[in-house]
Amino acid sequence: MPPKTAEKRPVAVSTGGKAPTATSGEKKKTAAAGDKVKKRKARKETYSSYIYKVLKQVHPDTGISNKAMSIMNSFVNDIFERIAAEASKLATYNKRSTISSREVQTAVRLILPGELAKHAVSEGTKAVTKYTSSK
Repeated sequence: MPPKTAEKRPVAVSTGGKAPTATSGEKKKTAAAGDKVKKRKARKETYSSYIYKVLKQVHPDTGISNKAMSIMNSFVNDIFERIAAEASKLATYNKRSTISSREVQTAVRLILPGELAKHAVSEGTKAVTKYTSSK
């Protein structure tokens, strides 16, 4: 009996920063028997680019390590989830089906302490005003 040949496995291919064309997750290329099957790398959304831009606005000479960036990304995700959950509760209490800027502002006031909440509300109000005026 002849020895078994090793099966060929799919090879991950970088998308080069472009979005995948498939709308339902990963898409495999079909090929003739014996050809390699290529699989797209799953996209990971992070706040890294935004954190970096803000860092450069505040401290132009300062860099950030990958581990520190990962920690900052986790922090932003955590705060986002807390505010979203609190805003959702507020909307439910008031028998509303939509979370508006008012619920978000109240959630920020409830979650963030003292001076930090005041600064966050101020920046949020400024951002909403700028967005509304650009429409």
